[in-house]
Amino acid sequence: MIRRVTPLVAFAFLIACGPSTKAPLLPPVESAMREDATSEQLDTQWARAEKLFRMGRWAPASTQLERLTLELSAADPRMVRARFYLGECYLGMKSHLQAVREFRRVSDETPSDPLAPDALLRAGDAFSELWRRIELDPTYAQTAISTYQEVSNRYPGTQASAVAQQRILGINDRLAEKQYQAALYYIRYKADDSAILYLKDLASAYPKAKIVPQALVQLITIYKRLGYTEDIRETCLYLRRFHPDAPRVDYACRSVAAS
Repeated sequence: MIRRVTPLVAFAFLIACGPSTKAPLLPPVESAMREDATSEQLDTQWARAEKLFRMGRWAPASTQLERLTLELSAADPRMVRARFYLGECYLGMKSHLQAVREFRRVSDETPSDPLAPDALLRAGDAFSELWRRIELDPTYAQTAISTYQEVSNRYPGTQASAVAQQRILGINDRLAEKQYQAALYYIRYKADDSAILYLKDLASAYPKAKIVPQALVQLITIYKRLGYTEDIRETCLYLRRFHPDAPRVDYACRSVAAS
């Protein structure tokens, strides 16, 4: 018996047995090798980057500096400055965490370089700037304080260390202000016990903060309302000893004999 081949089967057979139409594979394209920049080219790039940096043109300067960090050798003394300048560019562009990364590379990878103390100081500045308003979470403020303290621990006696200590005082002033505002919130809602805790903790945690005398006068006001005579006396003695010239101290403590 003769089987008939259907047109569909015949067409499939012709396709399978016909000449191959598969395109030949193209040879792999070799990637172009980057030629190392010559000394003259590096000098030109460096001069351009420095000019842009001095002009405060952070974005184009950072592009030039990033290229230089790839092309300069690790032994080139300009490498450390390139990273420091790059950190400043990022800070100028409000890319704070990228700035921290570059500043930390200077201080951690080249700790004996003259720029290392300033780089670590600027890393603290970057964290400090991230805490823009006192009502925000103070995590970045605490990280900034830790970084400033690291400056003093690693580079004692330097100008960067002295500046770092001043920066810590400034942040503590803002942290104390944050806590004082929380105490005022409780005072408005007649939650005297909570307000007392916040005010006493403020004076203990931030004794050098500018707002401490004002907070203690506010504490005395609460004590008077509650009739806490002994607490009034102790607080007034503290104020007269450490903050005798602060506003309203004499008024708040006028009924308490000095000792």
